Amino acid sequence: MSSPITAAAAGQFMLGGSMSINRLGFGAMRLTGPGVWGEPPDVSVAVRLLRRAVHLGVNLIDTADAYGPEVSERLLARALYPYPADLVIATKGGLVRPAPGAWNHDGRPAHLRAACEASLQRLRLACIDLYQLHAPDPAVPIEESIGELVRLREEGKIRHIGVSNVTLEELRRCERLTPIASVQNRFNVADRNAEPILAYCVARSIAFLPWAPLSSGRAGALARIAQRRGLAKAQAAIAWLLQHAPVVLPIPGTSSLTHLEENIAAASVVLDAEELRMIG
Repeated sequence: MSSPITAAAAGQFMLGGSMSINRLGFGAMRLTGPGVWGEPPDVSVAVRLLRRAVHLGVNLIDTADAYGPEVSERLLARALYPYPADLVIATKGGLVRPAPGAWNHDGRPAHLRAACEASLQRLRLACIDLYQLHAPDPAVPIEESIGELVRLREEGKIRHIGVSNVTLEELRRCERLTPIASVQNRFNVADRNAEPILAYCVARSIAFLPWAPLSSGRAGALARIAQRRGLAKAQAAIAWLLQHAPVVLPIPGTSSLTHLEENIAAASVVLDAEELRMIG
């Protein structure tokens, strides 16, 4: 029996210039209950899925304190602690969930400090490898939010700082204060509005983690490619992202073991020139 394809087949990226990770990661948002609220329907399935992801070479897992809220981070610790030496856990702070369906901004320094320290406890970590501002708070200058993350890094509680849901101008403002290791914005075959930000990340060797990576508005092209190659449409979408730019680190999430294995198998898929033209 042949060995399964692992995330290492996607190639590697140096996060923050110092941490080597496989370019195909896992997003842990969908391990929570419906609407990203509460516990998953079956905690044991979520635990098995996380362990299987690591077994298949995933060494970048992205989560946030808002997922659940708190549920996703606790599941990671339950499933994987003590963590493999090469596992990079990325989490976020700056959005709060007072009720299902509510995603409220809170980028105040005091909140971000409390959120980071709570994430450290839930994840059972002394230092978070990648801590991301989940979204800029319109009521708080982004310099104040990032400034607090810099202080947390100086205290040894954060290794690298990332940002999410930012404009290019906001990213540049952040970089005036500190190196930014990653950007996480919406990006997929159908939605490429973040292309200028991605180009900036390529030029600066900043990791780009596309959220909603499997959305497929150009489903016709993906479906045709999938059919002729014997792939799932999600695999074609992941392959396109991996080939689109060398800094792209897809983090597809799922609560299905079958879909997890399909997604990771996409690490070895290479689209040819005609297929790339079909997607456009």
